[in-house]
Amino acid sequence: MLRKTNFYINGTWTPPMVPNDFDVINPATEAPFCVISLGSSHDVNKAVAAAKNSFEVWNDTPIEERILKIEKLAEIYELRVEEMAKAISMEMGAPIDLAINAQAAAGLGHIKSFIRVLREFKFEHRLRDNTPDEFLIHEPVGVCGLITPWNWPMNQVTMKVVPALGVGCTVVLKPSEIAPMSSLLFAEFMEEAGFLNGVFNLVNGDGPTVGEAIGSHPDVDMISFTGSTKVGIALTRSSANTVKRVALEMGGKGANIIFADANIPEAVKRGAIHCFNNTGQSCNAPTRMLVERSVYDKALEIASATAKSTAVGQPNEHGTHIGPLVSETQFNKVQGLIQSGIDEGARLIAGGIGRPDGFNIGYFVQATVFADVDNAMRIAREEIFGPVLSIMPFDNEEEAVRISNDTRYGLTNYVQSGDIARAQRIARRLRSGMVVVNGASRHSESPFGGYKQSGKGREGGIYGLEEFLEIKAVSGWNTPIL
Repeated sequence: MLRKTNFYINGTWTPPMVPNDFDVINPATEAPFCVISLGSSHDVNKAVAAAKNSFEVWNDTPIEERILKIEKLAEIYELRVEEMAKAISMEMGAPIDLAINAQAAAGLGHIKSFIRVLREFKFEHRLRDNTPDEFLIHEPVGVCGLITPWNWPMNQVTMKVVPALGVGCTVVLKPSEIAPMSSLLFAEFMEEAGFLNGVFNLVNGDGPTVGEAIGSHPDVDMISFTGSTKVGIALTRSSANTVKRVALEMGGKGANIIFADANIPEAVKRGAIHCFNNTGQSCNAPTRMLVERSVYDKALEIASATAKSTAVGQPNEHGTHIGPLVSETQFNKVQGLIQSGIDEGARLIAGGIGRPDGFNIGYFVQATVFADVDNAMRIAREEIFGPVLSIMPFDNEEEAVRISNDTRYGLTNYVQSGDIARAQRIARRLRSGMVVVNGASRHSESPFGGYKQSGKGREGGIYGLEEFLEIKAVSGWNTPIL
């Protein structure tokens, strides 16, 4: 069995102050394949001290040199991308093709995107063209605690680490203890790229110990967290005493509004596949499908057929199948919510309780579809984080918007219509940080984030840089910017 118990602190692989072994489980076999150590507040103190000590030098490093380091990181990542994909596949169960083409690829894509944005970003500029003596200076916020989830590990690590380091911050990363292997590999990439000691630090650990220690640490200037709303609220509380900046990307319960004038077979199938992708473990999944009543029965047939044709397979097998859920805890949660849908009167039209046929071990679940869901049901209100689709009818635009917005979340909503004016009208009224119309792709530098309890702040592109910057206004600056 692998042992990866050291942390990466101040440019060296450092043993924990107090050993605390923790098994990393392969979700396809339910067996441990690696041992890490869970850190303590003492390890966090050491990592934060390293980040604080290196901050001034890193901040003073010219932006061109910082970009060169990130370019080197991208080069190393690209050479070892298949190694990264295998780590992700083993730790969280992503099928290998998904791990290569989406999971690992997302990390590399974000690194390259931030390089482009950093090259173009103006860290010093006039307030306006007609204010020659008033300048704005964008400066790094300082030491940043970055806490990332297990479901899209490299997507989130790179969305935080790269912009933070790019603008001159230093960081302490706590990846999910459930899926830490990809982040440990990423730390190897950082070491090989030759970043200044102390600029990037990694401490494994659980939320109540290491996460809390980072959130409450007086020398951490900012927390950037992706994960559950419950934990995000707790981190906000622990950060309040030191009045640090907190950026949160949390849960979602996306509505997918399908009007009768849409291409129904395409829209319904696309929406169901998106819901089941990554075994449903995506915060922006369209898990509530709202269908105009005149095409409701047709949509149910298509969604049911799509679920029944969704293959389930081993993570190490090539193909378009879905893999297991990440953990026993997640498996039990999804099973419980499927049962609640049955108990509350939703009509089960595909999938259901238990593992798929042919699987008696591993956290595998069936792609599941419920019809006739009421928005008051648990399956309509709680983030399931499994391949479970809830379908409900609507009669008009007003009802569709009301149902969509009747949630504590507001991350991503979806609209399908042949009438682009209507789609735009609906998009303006949906209370979410993102709206996708007719399956359009999102651009790499588009802001990612939500309203309400889906979080605050944005990641990606220029918006991702600005999260890690303070703005200083300087009056009386009567010379050109150097």
